[in-house]
Amino acid sequence: MNSTTIKILALVFMLIDHIAEFIPGIPVWFRWIGRLSAPLFLYTMVWGLHYTHNRIKYLKRMYWFGTFMAIINLILNNIIKNPYSPITNNIFVTFFLIGIIISIREYKKENPIEGRKLMRNFIFFQVFSSMICILGIIIIPLNNLIMFIGAILPNLIFNEGSFIFVFLGVLMYYFKDTKLKTIQAYGLFCIAYFLLSLSASDGLHHLLFVDYQWMMILAFPFMLCYNGKKGTGLKYFFYFFYPIHIIILYLIGNLIF
Repeated sequence: MNSTTIKILALVFMLIDHIAEFIPGIPVWFRWIGRLSAPLFLYTMVWGLHYTHNRIKYLKRMYWFGTFMAIINLILNNIIKNPYSPITNNIFVTFFLIGIIISIREYKKENPIEGRKLMRNFIFFQVFSSMICILGIIIIPLNNLIMFIGAILPNLIFNEGSFIFVFLGVLMYYFKDTKLKTIQAYGLFCIAYFLLSLSASDGLHHLLFVDYQWMMILAFPFMLCYNGKKGTGLKYFFYFFYPIHIIILYLIGNLIF
């Protein structure tokens, strides 16, 4: 399967997941299917980062789409009182942070001194961003404001998936070159996540109906079927489908049901 095919599959899994996220009464197994989506998007994203001819333009695009999504989320989460499911979805910010960390690490290999300065600046920026996120929600009483600030000032903690998925994306990038490396990195990550979930759970019910993110291991076969080819692309289709379908499902779930 090429990259476009995998992204289409990930999009279908995501749509199924978000139907259950925003619309009441949908069976939980929709959310189980949805666990395959984020890892597959992460996998295709790191390959896209690897192959892009203009990484700066690529990262700028992620940032501006993340900012646009953050504005939409902030508006919708505050015009509807007590929504069934508030919007916290903004995978663009997660992608942007993954790309920034990878880019700094690669720059550091070629320019060690300047690279270390960039990494220190990034760490200082994260401390500053975290402080602004926390102060913001104390001073301004807006729903989901912390995720809005975490998008405008891209934050490793206050993003969709938090630092765990940022770490997973970076891990995927450096272990993507062979199937064996992919198996080792993603397999160990999923096993570790499952063991942590198991240790924090009170039984099978918790793992199936509360903390079921460990099911992302089922994305494995699709990653291993990747043939290294881009496919037809459909780049902007995925960029625009993401916010549009979330807006529609959010409004359906809160205005109709």
